[in-house]
Amino acid sequence: MKRKQFIKTSILSATALAILPHLSFSTLQNQFTVDQLIGKGNPDIVGDSYRSKMHKEAKKAFFKMKKAAAEENIQIEVVSAYRSFERQKQIFEGKYSRFIKQGLSPTQAIEKIIEYSTIPGTSRHHWGTDIDIIDGNAPRPKSVLQPEHFHGTGPFCKLKAWLTEHANSFGFYEVYTNNANRKGFKYEPWHFSYAPVSKSMLQEYKQLDVQAILKKENIKGSDYFSGKFIEKYRSENILDINPKLLL
Repeated sequence: MKRKQFIKTSILSATALAILPHLSFSTLQNQFTVDQLIGKGNPDIVGDSYRSKMHKEAKKAFFKMKKAAAEENIQIEVVSAYRSFERQKQIFEGKYSRFIKQGLSPTQAIEKIIEYSTIPGTSRHHWGTDIDIIDGNAPRPKSVLQPEHFHGTGPFCKLKAWLTEHANSFGFYEVYTNNANRKGFKYEPWHFSYAPVSKSMLQEYKQLDVQAILKKENIKGSDYFSGKFIEKYRSENILDINPKLLL
């Protein structure tokens, strides 16, 4: 680069940062768009259904893990993978309306929902890196995603034991662990995340103004998403996860 051109480029860059002080070099180097992070579109998602849609790298790793498990007569079946913002909104608002009709106050309804379900725009399933899985070779109970099914004599205990031993070697880690000191979402032995991608997405997600995003989306109950509530939700539900999924 010629000296004059270099000086001109440097001046323009400095001017841009002076005019837009909220930008930084780390912001400019982000890998993901806001839409990708909140489930509103991601070119890296492949598949044609809510059970098969995943981030392309996560999907490759998943099939390797699935093949290895099959050698021990375990059929890893995906119950849920990529989930769009709109789908998560339907789930959240459906539960919110139902709990309100049952007599719960708005804040009580929200607290009950976030025992297991995320607020739209905050789900790890938006990234295509996270999957809810069971053993398709085991007897199928009416409600498959229950912790007791993965332990003791539960139908998915063999799967859980195999995942505990092998999942990490394929890049998958349990997200909401059975740790008595962990806050936020309850224990989910079926929920695994592909760390090589999700760790980077979480780092960039942490830069977002979640309260402003949720307010803009006009979600049922969002009037009760106070700054204090969002701060607590961020700390406990978004970030109090398996430490191996944090950078």
